[in-house]
Amino acid sequence: MKNKINVLGLGPGNLDYTLPVVLKEIENSDVIIGGKRHIESLGKYAENKEYCYINADLQRVLDFIENNRAKKMSLILSGDTGFYSMLTFMRQHFKANELNVIPGISSIQYMFAKVSNYWNDAFVSSVHGRNTEYVGKLREFGKIGLLTDNKNTPQRIAQEVAEAGMSEATIFVGENLSYKNEEILEMSVKEMMVYERDFKMNVVLVFLQN
Repeated sequence: MKNKINVLGLGPGNLDYTLPVVLKEIENSDVIIGGKRHIESLGKYAENKEYCYINADLQRVLDFIENNRAKKMSLILSGDTGFYSMLTFMRQHFKANELNVIPGISSIQYMFAKVSNYWNDAFVSSVHGRNTEYVGKLREFGKIGLLTDNKNTPQRIAQEVAEAGMSEATIFVGENLSYKNEEILEMSVKEMMVYERDFKMNVVLVFLQN
C-alpha cells in the first residue's frame, strides 16, 4: 500500500516557528527527505530516521520515493510549501491525492510581521534565480516583498526603484530571520543603493508609504 507523501513547510528557520502538526508528522515518519542543513536543524525530531538528502539530482530523489512508497515519508521544505518551493516539482510527478501538504510560515510573512505591517495588499514574489518585474508592481501596489539572491541584491533593487523615480521609498532588509543573529535594516532606497555591505540570503520589503 502506498502512503501519502508529506510535503511539510518548516517556516522561516527557527523551530519555534514550525507548526506542531509538522513536527508531529516528522516524528511519525520513517524517512525524511530534505536538505542536509534542514534535516540537521530538526534535532531530536529527526532521530532514528532514514534520510534522503536533496541535491541537484532530483531524479535520484524521485527514484528513492518510488522505491520506498510503503514507508511513511516526509519531504521537508523551508518556509511555506506553497510559495516558491519544491511542491511545484512534486505536483509535476505526483497526483494531488498522493500528497499531504502542510504549509509553514513564509519568510515574507515573517518579515512583514516584524515591521508591523500587513501583506494582504502587497505584491509578493521572488527574484531568487529569476527575473521579476517588481518596479511597476511597487508603483501599482505601493508595497512589495521579495525573496532575493546574490545577484538581485538589496542595493540593486534599491537602485532600480530609485531610477524609476521612487527614491523616497523605504526599504527593509531582513537577514537570518527568526534566528538569534537576526538583523533587520531600514533606510530609504536612496541610502541603500550606496550602502556598502555584502548581504547574504535575505528578504526585502519596499514601501512607497510606511
